[in-house]
Amino acid sequence: MKPRERVHAVLEGSLPDRVPRFEVWIDALFDELGVSDRYAAYPELGQDVVLMPSQTPAGSNAWKDGVDEFGCVWKGGQYLTGTVATAEDLRRCSPPTSYAEQFFDPGRVADMRARYPDHCLFFGTHIGPFMGAYMAMGLESMFRTFRKDMPLVQAVLEARTEWCLAVFKRAVELGAEVIVMGDDSAHRGGPMIAPQMWRELVLSCHQRVVDGLSVPVIWHSDGKMDKLLPFAVEAGFAGVHGLESLAGNRLDEIKRAYGDKLILMGNADVNLLCGSDLEAVRAEVRRCLKQGGASGYMLSSCNSIFTGMNPATVREYFRYQAELIGGEV
Repeated sequence: MKPRERVHAVLEGSLPDRVPRFEVWIDALFDELGVSDRYAAYPELGQDVVLMPSQTPAGSNAWKDGVDEFGCVWKGGQYLTGTVATAEDLRRCSPPTSYAEQFFDPGRVADMRARYPDHCLFFGTHIGPFMGAYMAMGLESMFRTFRKDMPLVQAVLEARTEWCLAVFKRAVELGAEVIVMGDDSAHRGGPMIAPQMWRELVLSCHQRVVDGLSVPVIWHSDGKMDKLLPFAVEAGFAGVHGLESLAGNRLDEIKRAYGDKLILMGNADVNLLCGSDLEAVRAEVRRCLKQGGASGYMLSSCNSIFTGMNPATVREYFRYQAELIGGEV
């Protein structure tokens, strides 16, 4: 099978020739890993997918300093809090959906598709409705607003759902075959809000995103997701990514409970990639492949490749994948 055929086989419920390698975000260590750039890193590291190129509009303060167009406060390239506290704030901090076009350069996307026609082109970013809302309002502020102005919270969720759909639809128009929606919704102790509140506030937003797109949608979240997985099924997601291992997500247990309902991606412990125990990394890859099984699973870390990881360990992580199941590196 070609790489994209392998990924689509899993998405369609068929048995691929081998488990696909689908690292969602490769955000660092490009020089250390000897790859050309952040997008070419995917095929050069043996992944069956390529991330669709995107960009932050030149006039945005996102990832810089100041308040961005969505009401998020940034300092030194890091997110601090949100500023949306009233309906007027929300109107001011909700760009028109046509603004989504500025997040893509069609020429760059076309070039990527032409360079890697056999790989599955996906788009992934953290703009899910729940995360978009608490970033706009500030996490603590949004939770306090639950008590005093729930209609405002619902309005922010609706606005960020519309934004998600606008960006993802544009990605699909440009050729994205899969969407990975980052919507961090849990911590290591469990969901950020109670499951019943999730049903009342967020489930319909996720359903709208899934129903509004013509390609499969994978939901990414950090934290312990077990109590939210029934909602992933109900919303219609093709699968879930992350399954953070140190948060207590056991791949074997989740596979037994949801393996016929959701494609599972991830669970490889990123903390091991920060250390120097290469055998532990190899054992982690073997564990994930064994517990994930031959179908309905795609191999990935539980988060991303980020600054601070040990380059030698990350190289071994990718090399050993190739040794066990095939591919480059």
